[in-house]
Amino acid sequence: MNGQGNKLPLNFLRGDNIVLIMALMVIVLLFSLFNSNYASGSNIINILVAASLTGLIAIGETYLIIAGMIDMSVPSVAAFASVMAAVLLQNGFGIVLTIVFAIVAGLMVGYVNALLVNKIKLQAFIATLATMSIVRGFAYIICDGKPVYIMDSTFINIGKEEILGVPIPVIILMLAFLIFGLILAKTRFGRNVYVIGGNKVAARLAGLNPERINSVLFMITGALSALGGIILAARMNSGQPASCVGVDFDAITGAVLGGTAFTGGTGTIFGTLLGVLIMQSFNTGLIMLNVPIFWQYVARGALLVIALTFDYFRKKNREKKLLRESMAAMAK
Repeated sequence: MNGQGNKLPLNFLRGDNIVLIMALMVIVLLFSLFNSNYASGSNIINILVAASLTGLIAIGETYLIIAGMIDMSVPSVAAFASVMAAVLLQNGFGIVLTIVFAIVAGLMVGYVNALLVNKIKLQAFIATLATMSIVRGFAYIICDGKPVYIMDSTFINIGKEEILGVPIPVIILMLAFLIFGLILAKTRFGRNVYVIGGNKVAARLAGLNPERINSVLFMITGALSALGGIILAARMNSGQPASCVGVDFDAITGAVLGGTAFTGGTGTIFGTLLGVLIMQSFNTGLIMLNVPIFWQYVARGALLVIALTFDYFRKKNREKKLLRESMAAMAK
């Protein structure tokens, strides 16, 4: 297990995070030079609201990547949950039952993903790629391929109302980052996630059950994806079976940009928050500058390359640090 994982999870001002904060400030400053409305209070709120879906999914992806896995089914789970919520509301289900059933559906998809990884021994990427297609198909099937409009004003308020001037989706997102950040940083479960990501053999020797932890992580990711889909349905006043395409790309990019290593064993939720904010601020800036959609794809891909490049150099620095510490310990 890498020391960065649990020694400094709440040290917000460590070197990597300072770089990310500075990068976020540069992005805001740069786009503000081209569009004076970019740094306005209303646009900042819009960026945070837009980040609610990506951010919730990125939390789950952070846990999985730290544990050495990944989930590609998350956009389909979010889309399915949005359609399911709309269908249930149209059929007279109350808001509470609708939300519960949609989140349970996300948990079930996560459980299936875990079964494919743990029992059939599929690679997480392949297993979740398969369920991504299956769940997206079900999203189209339950609504006959058409958007399902939501008329329940109370449900719609989840995506549009504010509490003390802060939109509800932003409040939910920040609470999720806080809760799952504390779980990862301060609990035995969080430490176990770092352990199995750093070395599964060592984890087993330490008495841990990687399969059980994997199941919990996939189910958490499924539930958070479903919650994001519910919030999206409330924001859009409808369940859209074709929605959320590419949100996994943004979520994974945000996590890696925030310092979560693809090799596993390293990452923090606060870093992921910064990465998601950078990603969403960047995307919003491109849209406000009317950059053609094809060039937006190019820019987002380039940002992922930059994130992976940073991940490579961070890995090299960690290896050098561990080598120095080992040599120092042997010299004593």
